[in-house]
Amino acid sequence: MKVLNLIFSFLFIFISYSVAAKAELPDPGMEIDDRTALVVTDPQNDFLSPEGVTWGVVGESVTENKTVPNIESLFKTAKATNIPVFVSPHYYYPTDKGWKFEGALEVLMHKINMFDRAGPLSLEGFEGSGADFLKPYKPYIEDGKTVVTSPHKVYGPEANDLVLQLRKRKIDKVILAGMSANLCVEAHMRELLEQGFEVAVVTDGTAAAKVPEGDGYKAAMVNFRFMANDLWTTKEANEKMKSFAKK
Repeated sequence: MKVLNLIFSFLFIFISYSVAAKAELPDPGMEIDDRTALVVTDPQNDFLSPEGVTWGVVGESVTENKTVPNIESLFKTAKATNIPVFVSPHYYYPTDKGWKFEGALEVLMHKINMFDRAGPLSLEGFEGSGADFLKPYKPYIEDGKTVVTSPHKVYGPEANDLVLQLRKRKIDKVILAGMSANLCVEAHMRELLEQGFEVAVVTDGTAAAKVPEGDGYKAAMVNFRFMANDLWTTKEANEKMKSFAKK
């Protein structure tokens, strides 16, 4: 009898574990309200323009996802529906070249002069440079209402003032898009979640590099699904912003 009980117990545990392991992830969802903002990371030439220094590795993904027009669409809808817009840019100044240790992509970014600016107090050579914003986005970013934060230096917003700017406006929900999916977008998502924000990631409002080591976009999509409150297409995000505006 004891042996049979042990067998049944083992089978119960095994079946329970198997069912749990195969269970689909839940969809928590996120509702847009007056404490919601659009946050776009790195909407800059070096990522999104064919002339940008990373186009050789990100261009295919950007094109496949229609990332450039999708981000513009998000900007346009957010402005039309009075959803606050925040941009978290990536800049490097000459003093940043003095770092004594770096990760793989930090080495690469500095080597190819990605996001380089003349200095924190200078716009010399900025217009049209790789660090500049993509031209179609400028009317939305430079309208005097968009909050352009201080630059993040690696991937996440821990070193810039994004969270402060959001908190000061009593915003605790974020629609997140921008570049690049498995780096700055994912890092921003992770930190915002840790800080107690709800985050919905726009899946075709981002893209990533394809390199021999793997597809950054596919890697990000797995992690977004595991962690974000919701995943939306650009169409879905626009529809939700418009529906909120009608309330």
